[in-house]
Amino acid sequence: MNDSPVKPRNPRTLVAILAWTAAGGVFALPYILRGGGVDALLSVTINCWLWGLLTPLIRILHGRLAAAFRRPLPLLAAHAVCGLALTALYVATAAAVESRLGLLAWNPWAEPLGLLDWFYWAMLVYCVIIGALTGLTYYRRALVDELQIERLKRGFVEAQLNTLRTQLDPHFLFNALNGISACVEHEPRVARRMIEHLGDLLRFTLDTRNRREVSLADELEFLDHYVELHRMRFAERLAVTVSVMPDVAHARVPSLLLQPLVENAIRHGISVRASGGSVTVSARRVGDQVEIRVVDDGVGLPPGWKMDAAQGLGVKVTRERLAAMYPSGASTFAVAPHAGGGTEAKIVLPLT
Repeated sequence: MNDSPVKPRNPRTLVAILAWTAAGGVFALPYILRGGGVDALLSVTINCWLWGLLTPLIRILHGRLAAAFRRPLPLLAAHAVCGLALTALYVATAAAVESRLGLLAWNPWAEPLGLLDWFYWAMLVYCVIIGALTGLTYYRRALVDELQIERLKRGFVEAQLNTLRTQLDPHFLFNALNGISACVEHEPRVARRMIEHLGDLLRFTLDTRNRREVSLADELEFLDHYVELHRMRFAERLAVTVSVMPDVAHARVPSLLLQPLVENAIRHGISVRASGGSVTVSARRVGDQVEIRVVDDGVGLPPGWKMDAAQGLGVKVTRERLAAMYPSGASTFAVAPHAGGGTEAKIVLPLT
């Protein structure tokens, strides 16, 4: 006894049979309404089934002719010859089957001229099938091309983000080392602690090197090490406050998003003042978005400053990274004077 499982029928074959049967029912409807009855339905359905049997052969033929003839005119000529042969095969087979079943009111072998009308309509059906196969071929090519274009776009965005990230890394490292060098001679103990924090920062950048996004909590942890470097350098002159709502702590944000903005606030807004100042980093949920603000009470923006013309690396790279990662206006980024004095950087991202 054979216990091997029965293989299921090819679903494509079943769908094709149902489709051609449905087509036979649709095309037979006018003949049925004119009194043709079951014979008309069976006759038209048999014709559709025969075209269903010929369609795989026509498909193979179409593919080989398209590969052999690249120019339109030779391809049309080849289809004309093959179409005549296949149409003649179809007409002979259909006439034989319907005559055998008694579905014809006339004898096709005694009256061959009656087959000309049949042959004409069969040739039109062949052309329709060839047109449908050609359209399907171009549709599939368009899907493949669209997929390749999407992959190229994604690769371009990845390369652009990596380029922008590589601009931030050496810039950040240079500024950190510059701050450490200022303490090495007069405050070696502070310099050693700053080097420890720098090591933690470098470890974080290596861990997130291939990650476009991190959680806001991870970004704040990185920022804490960075701020600690500046606290050791500026002592009481620098106060940094972080206020993040719990419901956005795990929101996904671009890695190294906050560091360049805080660096700008310290470098351009506070370090130039003898009295120092404060920086506030806050994040909250606004609808389905997360709003992040970096505010300082420093000297503020210079007269006539415009964000579009900003040459500073922090603002420029942040703007370009956000535009690449969140296209079609999904994010906003603005730097403007703060109402209470100083400067405010505001970022709005989708909450994910």
